[in-house]
This record gives sequence, C-alpha cells and structure tokens, in this order.
Amino acid sequence: MNQAAPARLLVIPGSSRTGSLNLALAHAACRIAEAQGASVRLLDLRTLALPVYDGDIEAGPGVPAQAGELVEAIVAADAVLIVTPEYNGFPTPLVINAFDWISRAGASGTRPAGLKATAGKPAGLLSASPGPLGGLRSMNYLRQYLQMAFAMIVHPRQFALSRADQAFDAAGELKDEKAREAVKGVVQSLLQLATALRVPAPA
Repeated sequence: MNQAAPARLLVIPGSSRTGSLNLALAHAACRIAEAQGASVRLLDLRTLALPVYDGDIEAGPGVPAQAGELVEAIVAADAVLIVTPEYNGFPTPLVINAFDWISRAGASGTRPAGLKATAGKPAGLLSASPGPLGGLRSMNYLRQYLQMAFAMIVHPRQFALSRADQAFDAAGELKDEKAREAVKGVVQSLLQLATALRVPAPA
C-alpha cells in the first residue's frame, strides 16, 4: 500500500441501540479521524446478525459468513477503534460474541483466518457511561482480551467519557473541550501507530 494513502480506520461501536451514548461517541471519533485525514468506516455489529457462539453451530452449519465479513473489514483497515459501554463491569456481549466468532473463522481464498487478521493489528479503545467511571472497567478487560487472545496491539492511550448522558449537544458533538481533546488524542495516537506499522509498498 502506498504510504501516502490515508490511514484506514475501522470504528466498531459496542452498542447500536437507539440513543446509545457509545454510538454517539463513535460518531464523534469518526468525525475527528476524518478531520485528521483518515478514511473511516463505522461498522454496526448488529447488522451482521451473528448468532450467540455455539459449538454446535460451528460443527453443523459452520462459522457464519458474517464472521468472515467482519474479518475482511479488519483486514481492510490499518487500525480498529472499539467504543464500548460497560455491562456489569464488562464489555458488551455484542463485542465479545463478534470476536469469539472471529477466533473461529478460517481462511477463505485470499482472506486469512480470523486470528491471522487480528495479529499485530493496532487497536484503540474508548468508552462512555452515565456513571462517574465512564466505562473504564470494560476497557481494561477488553484490552486484556484483545491482546492475549487476538494478539492485537492495543494503544496504551484510552479515554472513558463519564457523565456521558450530559456530554453531547443537540448536534451530537461533545460539549466539553477537554473531552474533545481526549478523544482526539486517542484517535491521533492510534492513527500514528497504524502509520508507523504499515508495511512499505514494494519499490
């Protein structure tokens, strides 16, 4: 890939429900990334309609084709930004289930197996919550999960948006400048890491 090309960022919200604060934060991060010159894709995991992971499904019908679509989206990106709320101190089932299926996806044609696609892939983390911690616990668990099980390179810079129910204006923009700068810092750091890790194009 030409190094002059814009970095390609895949943004995955951990919640897609109506009025989701993390979806709002994901959209804010997308706008910031685009302003930095990145090519951005926001992927709604709900549209994949992945079933809850079940070994009988894998042994019978097989790994759903939608898991392969998610692998392809990761392959096509230079970095992945996951924006997830906290459910009982843990990342959402929507995120965990999707990545569980990725771990079972085999190679197909030119597409690598799921664990090959994630290995060495830069990742960034954001979270939002109405509570005072902003979903911090979910990010800490997700960091371990992505690093240990998927060999992703999770950038140490992250941000948890607390009191998120009061954080956005009517246009969906972050009202607080410090919060905007914190999200910008995460996005910029992730894009810089992705650019640094790019494989140079053949001469």
